[in-house]
Order: sequence, then structure tokens, then C-alpha cells
Amino acid sequence: MQTPVNKLKVSLMNGVPQSGVWLSMGSLISAEIVSRAGFDWCLIDAEHGPNTPATILPQLQAMNGSDCTAIVRVPVNEDWVIKQVLDLGAQSIMVPMVHTEQDAKNAVAAMRYPPHGRRGIGGALARATGYNADTGYVATANAQVCTIVQIESQTALDNLEAIAAVDGVDALFIGPADLSADMGFAGQVDAPEVLAAIDDAIARILKTGKGAGVLSFVPDTLIAYRGKGATLLAASSDVTLLANSARALSAELAP
Repeated sequence: MQTPVNKLKVSLMNGVPQSGVWLSMGSLISAEIVSRAGFDWCLIDAEHGPNTPATILPQLQAMNGSDCTAIVRVPVNEDWVIKQVLDLGAQSIMVPMVHTEQDAKNAVAAMRYPPHGRRGIGGALARATGYNADTGYVATANAQVCTIVQIESQTALDNLEAIAAVDGVDALFIGPADLSADMGFAGQVDAPEVLAAIDDAIARILKTGKGAGVLSFVPDTLIAYRGKGATLLAASSDVTLLANSARALSAELAP
């Protein structure tokens, strides 16, 4: 057994757009269905979704064998949380609320084994190594992890170039909801000031050579962001897809 090549990381490095969906239900069935729907990636959300290592694991297993890359969004930028998710076999991690260069350095260090980081070595007991079937994992894992940091505040925008310059940051993902709230436009992700800030952030990220990511559940808006160079594109969530479909059908059948 060998450490798998991280297809998402390779695509982002080469500027190839990658579209995906949030998995927020904590359901392995949802993960299995959506990961086989044709998206490039699915993100298991442990920040706002009801997920813990015990629910993340079966979703990763359900996605195994699909062409869809698994991303896990951890709830906090803490070494022990990131370490657990990596040991479960995730290679791509999204870290929320990265406001400064030091926040980004902490995320990168948590995801890498020494001497390039401070990830604890316990892979022989973990799914990431195939339970020690991949005896070369420790030597190869650093090259295959993908660190995605979230830009969700004015402070993060102010520090954007410094965050992007951190060696090991692969992509910067703009979170419109938290960003709009921090800018004084809570619940108004389409406020002109917010949209202008997102466009500016995408352009600035691209100048650094790192991947630029953004979320919009409006397809035309997301396609427009893709046209502006964004490559990590969040199109919807399993919750939204199910809720919208159920409500639309109910309305259609209403007398």
C-alpha cells in the first residue's frame, strides 16, 4: 500500500477548477450519494455540521472508491483536532477563521510531521496508513496533505498576502457569510461592498499563486467566480439540496 496522490491538491496547483458540495448532515448515506454525483470534492463539515471523528470516519469510508476527493472542515485550528482527522485518512483539511499569518503557520504545522511540522506520529494505529499497511506513510504524507485556510474577516483580508505566503498553504477559501457579518453586513452576502471585497480577494489570491476558493449556492454566481479565476468552488450542501427538493415537490403537489 502507498500513500494516495492527493488529486485535489494537484488540480489546485495546476489551476484546474474543482467544484464540490458541503456534507452537513452527518450521514454516511448522504456522503455516499453525493460523492458519486459527479462532483470533484465533498466537504465533511465538522464546524457547523453535527460531526465528530466517530461520524467523519464512516463518511470517509462511504466515499472510498468514488472519484470524489474528501475534504474535512475542522471546527477549530487546534493541533489535536487536525491530527485526529488526518489519522482518519483525510488528506485535505479546511481550517476556519484564519485571520493572521501565525494562524496559517499553526494550521500548516499541525498537518505536517517533523521536522516540517508538529503532527504527532501514531499512524501505525490509524486508518490513514491502512492500519500500518503503508509503512512509508510518515515519509510521504507531508507531500500529499492539502491545507485550505478560510478567509472570513476584515483582519484576514488585511493579512491576505502574508497568509498566502506561508509555505504549505495550498488554497485560501473565502467564507462569504462570516466575512459579510464581520464587515457589518450580517445576512447580506450580496451587499455590493461584500461582493467587491470577494472579487478583490480572489484577484489578490491569484497573484500569490495559491488556489482561490469561494462558496455560492447560486450557480450563475459561482460560474462567474470561476471565470474570475477561483478554482475551489462550493456549489451547495446536502442539507440544501434535500430541503429545496422536498419543498419544491411539496409546493408542486399542494392543492
